[in-house]
Amino acid sequence: MISTKNGRRRGFAVSAATALLILTGCAAEAPPQDTGSSSSAAPSSVASPEASPSPAPSPSASAEPSAAASPAPSPELPAVLEASKPASFNIPTIGAESELLHLGLRDNGSLEVPPDGPGAPASWYDQSPTSGERGPSVLLGHVNATGGGPGVFADLRALQPGDEINVVREDGTTAVFAVDRGEQYQKDNFPTLEVYGNTEAAELRLITCDGYNPDTGEFDDNYVVYATLVP
Repeated sequence: MISTKNGRRRGFAVSAATALLILTGCAAEAPPQDTGSSSSAAPSSVASPEASPSPAPSPSASAEPSAAASPAPSPELPAVLEASKPASFNIPTIGAESELLHLGLRDNGSLEVPPDGPGAPASWYDQSPTSGERGPSVLLGHVNATGGGPGVFADLRALQPGDEINVVREDGTTAVFAVDRGEQYQKDNFPTLEVYGNTEAAELRLITCDGYNPDTGEFDDNYVVYATLVP
């Protein structure tokens, strides 16, 4: 969690330890320690045209002071909501809804996840921004229940761009998000920073299991829905 001076959180690219998200047999990395972003190394040398001799300055030429460059205006950041913890969510197009638990990290650095079983609720990862604050607010839910049957996030794959996700907050307001896209990721190749890294807008991530492997009885992948706060 990265806190600003006024206490509002803007994403969370770092965590105390690397964590694993365990949802009915699948795993996804939570934010690791920030090691700094790597960039491609520039070439050691760049070919340049041969230098031509500069003409001698004319005695009659008078140097004029160059105009000072004006700083480029900084773009305004998207509007966001004040901090307020999420209490429940609903997704009308797929009929998904539940109260939201507030869960964090276990002592071993793994993510706490919602209880498994029929009717189990989703949870908000409490080291992420509250839903509607600047940054990615993360909700976790099971794709199925113990002993069979659908979990609260069973139908995330049916969501289409533009579908609305409503998160009711403890202050009585509702943060409305529009789905941008959904992505399936192998648990061994989970794009941690893309999912958990800082964003300029208030965004939402819904994370569940995917890629069921009948040979092992485990889920090999995660499915992530990306959504952005509706202005």
